[in-house]
Amino acid sequence: MKYDVLYNSPKILRDFLTYSESIRGKSSKSVEEYYHDLTTFFKYLKIIRGLVSDVEFNDITIDDVDIPLLKTVTLQDFHAFLVYCKNERSNGTAARARKASTLRIFFKYLHSHLGVIPSNPAALLETPTLKKSLPRYLTLEESITLLNSVDGPNKERDYCILTFFLNCGMRLSELCGINLTDIGGDGALRLLGKGNKERIIFLNKACIDALNAYLVVRPREGIPPSQANALFISRNKKRLSNKTVQHLVNVYLEKAGLEGRGFSTHKLRHTAATLMYQEGGVDVRVLKDILGHANLGTTQIYTHVASKQIESALNSNPLANVSKNDKIDE
Repeated sequence: MKYDVLYNSPKILRDFLTYSESIRGKSSKSVEEYYHDLTTFFKYLKIIRGLVSDVEFNDITIDDVDIPLLKTVTLQDFHAFLVYCKNERSNGTAARARKASTLRIFFKYLHSHLGVIPSNPAALLETPTLKKSLPRYLTLEESITLLNSVDGPNKERDYCILTFFLNCGMRLSELCGINLTDIGGDGALRLLGKGNKERIIFLNKACIDALNAYLVVRPREGIPPSQANALFISRNKKRLSNKTVQHLVNVYLEKAGLEGRGFSTHKLRHTAATLMYQEGGVDVRVLKDILGHANLGTTQIYTHVASKQIESALNSNPLANVSKNDKIDE
């Protein structure tokens, strides 16, 4: 978080954000989300407590939010806040679910960690029900088409990137963060995932072949010392950024005729997971470790994909719509 932003925040919020990043190991992105969710709630709280009037929402200051005010918060305040976010701020279900999660974490911090409030009003706060949607992914044939679309001056690098995505199911940030020293001689690859959690995966033959082909042509001269350990290097001799990788993936999706279908780097992660589960028969618990999921429930969405295919296959049976009294025309 930028200091000038935090400077106008109450101390209790600054302390919580620092605790979240330094002790709980949350990413900078997660900490930013906490900040935006809680500042929105603090502004709303000042409105409903009559502490401001005739002030635009974005102009409401929160530096005076203190423990006595937070002690007045009730479960009903949270419910009203989520309704406000839905009706007045046009927040979708996912955004409101995130806000509910942030409030639970923050007030648990106040009650259980600091002990500055006598009870946790967010303990019973439920998360708005999210619509469960199956992950979008490329078929095996589409994946091969995408790989075959790679060409140009950076073809070895770009092919290696797509191969890593499609075979290992790594996140965009994980791929961009790979260092040369993360790669072991036995094909082991160290990834730094969400919450700075490390995991080891093992590169298969396709990944090792693509990696070796790229390392032959990877730039060696003119790379700043701070970037020298980065695996994937840009034409400016710096570590490839998330934005650049997203762009090159979109370019190849278009070349492969797969544009306009909502595919992205994250969908390539879904593709790897789906192919491993459906085509490779990988156990869902092993898949959980490969993907770096915190709990098995997140990984089980890939079993739902298979279930939908089974349902579709059974419905395609010509007997699917035949009733007891139906007769075949002679």
